[in-house]
Amino acid sequence: MPKMKTNKAAAKRFKKTAKGGFKSGQAFTSHRFHGKTKKQRRQLRGTAMMNSINVKRYAKLLSTY
Repeated sequence: MPKMKTNKAAAKRFKKTAKGGFKSGQAFTSHRFHGKTKKQRRQLRGTAMMNSINVKRYAKLLSTY
């Protein structure tokens, strides 16, 4: 059976953490900031941890499962 290929689109967006979770950039940060409060904009900076429900699915895309 051939090796499973890494999904490159997912590999560019998600990084695996030491404990096996995944972190990614926040959504809703590309445009239309005039409709968001300063608090929302501040909290959208940085990275976010992926929901535990999706970890198994994305581990398969990244060939780490």
